[in-house]
Amino acid sequence: MLPPKSVRYANAIRWQRIIILCVAFWSAVADYSLFTFHSSLSHAQSVQKGKASYYPKKFSGRRTASGERLHHDSLTCAHRTYPFGTMLKVTNPANGKHVIVRVTDRGPYVKGRIIDLSVRAARELGIISQGIAPVTVERYSETIIPFKPEEIVDLPEFDIGTNEGSDTKPIWMELRDQYRKKAQEEKKKK
Repeated sequence: MLPPKSVRYANAIRWQRIIILCVAFWSAVADYSLFTFHSSLSHAQSVQKGKASYYPKKFSGRRTASGERLHHDSLTCAHRTYPFGTMLKVTNPANGKHVIVRVTDRGPYVKGRIIDLSVRAARELGIISQGIAPVTVERYSETIIPFKPEEIVDLPEFDIGTNEGSDTKPIWMELRDQYRKKAQEEKKKK
């Protein structure tokens, strides 16, 4: 048996108030935690210092966490927190060499290491013989446009006009007109 209508109505109002309070509380907590998470994440990831390792050549062809296949000649890396596709500048402080790599995988999950590099990236940094080397990692934000010259190049001017057509008709129009003329002459003869 159902309780009276007034009791059901009072319960419904009570539940509405509870839900509204919960939503308000969780949205306030979520806004605060997202703000602090993003600000601390961006601050912590401005420049990282730690050790880098690289994938062995035998890992070529394996799928990475992003779904791409790993190739030892690509300039890619694995990082724990940066989003896939982020460009990172990795610098070897021992010799001053740097390389720009793209994040395609997650890791490394070894204490003290901050990045896993492809073989080519490690070769360009000069850390192949060491295996593990100290590096600095920072987000590379400069927009790179491939094959764009640094200086301004004077291009020739083109005269682009409209095609208003020539005075002669295309052959199909002439044939059509001849066919119509013949058809009209035959009608007149009949």
